[in-house]
Amino acid sequence: MSEWTTIVGLEVHAEMLTDSKMFSACPVVDSVEAPPNSAVDELSLGMPGTLPVVNMRAMEYGLMVGLALHCDIPPFSQFARKSYFYPDLPKGYQISQYEHPLAVNGYIDIDLPDGGTKRIRVRRAHMEEDTGKLTHIGMGSLVDYNRAGVPLLEIVSEPDIRSAEEAEAYARKLRNILRYLGVNHGDMSKGILRFEANVSVMHKDDTAFRERTEVKNLNSIRSLMRSIEYEAKRQIKLYESGETVRPCTMGWDENKQRTLVQRYKERADEYRYFPDPDLPVVIYTPEQVEAIRQQLPELPDVKQQRFMAQFGLSAYDAEILAGEKAISHFYEMALAEGADAKDTANWMITNLFALMNKDNMFGEEIDQIKITPQQFARLVKRYTSKVINKGSADKVLKEMWASGQEPDDIIAALGLAQVSDTSLIVEAVAKVLSEQPDMVQGYLSGKDKLFGALMGMCMKALQGKGDPAAIKQILTERLDEKR
Repeated sequence: MSEWTTIVGLEVHAEMLTDSKMFSACPVVDSVEAPPNSAVDELSLGMPGTLPVVNMRAMEYGLMVGLALHCDIPPFSQFARKSYFYPDLPKGYQISQYEHPLAVNGYIDIDLPDGGTKRIRVRRAHMEEDTGKLTHIGMGSLVDYNRAGVPLLEIVSEPDIRSAEEAEAYARKLRNILRYLGVNHGDMSKGILRFEANVSVMHKDDTAFRERTEVKNLNSIRSLMRSIEYEAKRQIKLYESGETVRPCTMGWDENKQRTLVQRYKERADEYRYFPDPDLPVVIYTPEQVEAIRQQLPELPDVKQQRFMAQFGLSAYDAEILAGEKAISHFYEMALAEGADAKDTANWMITNLFALMNKDNMFGEEIDQIKITPQQFARLVKRYTSKVINKGSADKVLKEMWASGQEPDDIIAALGLAQVSDTSLIVEAVAKVLSEQPDMVQGYLSGKDKLFGALMGMCMKALQGKGDPAAIKQILTERLDEKR
């Protein structure tokens, strides 16, 4: 067992999917696709004489996240000015929440590799405005203010995470919850969702946490994991060589796979937080909070339990099908067409996902494939009712993946309808047994593995279209007759 333990707390920045910015009517646009500085206004540019107005839809979205994370909702929240100056923040301060956040004291339960669960506490979730985007070129920088002022929810965990793997599980679970709620689409490549990892290490003899560093603006879960692993090793190496760790802000160099110091950390009081004099406190009554709670959709954990109870799925299958909103929607739409729940789960997880993985498609992209849930349901029903066998069904699925055709059309065109005519099966079995006397004798003398070979020959004689259950029964009967 290692003498060192990795200690991680995560800060997650999630843009809220509103039409306008956090404190003005300026539209929110795709910060990657839209031309630079095409969605700015006086407030985005920090011009004097402007007054912010709270976007209450963004507040409602933030409150939904807080409730989904089991947070307490204080009677009021308050905006503050967080003072610092960078070119992407022209006002010289960011409007955020400090002493009075929107939600506090929540948690996320993550699944562990050993099958257990662990609770990661959520300290707070607070609303703020996003900053602009800097692009560094040579000795200068370009700034795009399209993103400046976009509603941003910051979700801060307690330092309960003990490995990169636990960080991954927390990040994926939180991302899925945001997508289920419809408040963030989780596209990390566009900065819609960003992670910051506070990393420190603790020796087995320590009684308190050591200094931590903060790795900023991680735009993929893979980068999150690798940066945590690298930074923990870097800190351990420093301590074991007699040096110390200085608190600082770090970046992650994806090309070099290492963390780099950006600046040494300011103290919280250096931000000079104070209540924003232009904004009132935001008050939610218990009745208003309860009304928003009633709007929450069925979330992943609850859906997983329902899939297990209602459809008899294993915990593993239910977790996979419930974890991602688009996947669960596809599954339930297929069931609405009358497909068997377990067969649908098996064919999605084993066969459909294999095709998606082959084409480098992620789970949330299932709504972009050529196969509709209704078509998939019809395929599963043909398999369940033994119109086609497993091998034929797999051929049909691959053709559906490529062409988007109806399964019945493919079955007819390829002549894949399963042979269930007993007389034809009896004839095929008899032919195989007569042509393979040595294999028959070997099986009868105790070589049980030969049964599978004989089954394969019978299937081949029926051109792969025979009903496996019927073939197995008739083959068993004919062999028993020869004993």
